[in-house]
Amino acid sequence: MSKHMSAVPSPLNWPGYYAQQLKTCKDSRLKAFFEAGLVAPDTPLNEVPFVALDFETTGLNPKDHGIVSVGIVPFTLSRIRCKQASHFIVNPRQTLLPKSITFHGITHSDVQAAPDLEDVLHDFLPKLANQVVVVHYRQIEREFLNLALMARIQEQLFFPVIDTMTLEEHILKKQRTMFERLIGQKPNQSLRLPDIRERYGLPRYHLHHAMTDALATAEVLQAQVAYHFDGQTPISELWC
Repeated sequence: MSKHMSAVPSPLNWPGYYAQQLKTCKDSRLKAFFEAGLVAPDTPLNEVPFVALDFETTGLNPKDHGIVSVGIVPFTLSRIRCKQASHFIVNPRQTLLPKSITFHGITHSDVQAAPDLEDVLHDFLPKLANQVVVVHYRQIEREFLNLALMARIQEQLFFPVIDTMTLEEHILKKQRTMFERLIGQKPNQSLRLPDIRERYGLPRYHLHHAMTDALATAEVLQAQVAYHFDGQTPISELWC
């Protein structure tokens, strides 16, 4: 591991991590983020302020690729706040690959005219502050953001997330034995966002637009909790 990087904190250490980062980080935008604090680990799910986060990128390797767009959708278990949703196109500092353009539709001219991620941090980070971030596959959002900040301001940023992909994987493991016993076959095991949405009867959306995917992720978490969890479950049991 690079001397400039530290491991993602254990869920049990998130409050301590925030306190330590507030003391040591130098960037004023990061200080404001950590100063806003952390949702208390014992907060019931039905009282938690969530924000769904999605990135579109130039590729899938955070060490070699960059962020081209950011989608942010605030919500609770009972309401999605679409009017407060945000979408940013940013310059990734990496060359767009033809394959990635095909996926997300963001072109070279789009990113050339866009600000650098560092230039929108003052708008972007406050939208995540003192919220529980919800993503689908945390290795994308958490790792891409952390490495992007390391490249720009030489500081790291981690925060607890609920990963709807990991959550669904745990749910399916619990269901698998029951399905095999009752009907003699395994349930649909796909962890792709559209396949998970189909299992919960959620409508199909056009994929690979950061704000739409963030909205889709928010709806998936609402469905997962409604079907499989008690609203009084502490947030610390789901975040990682």
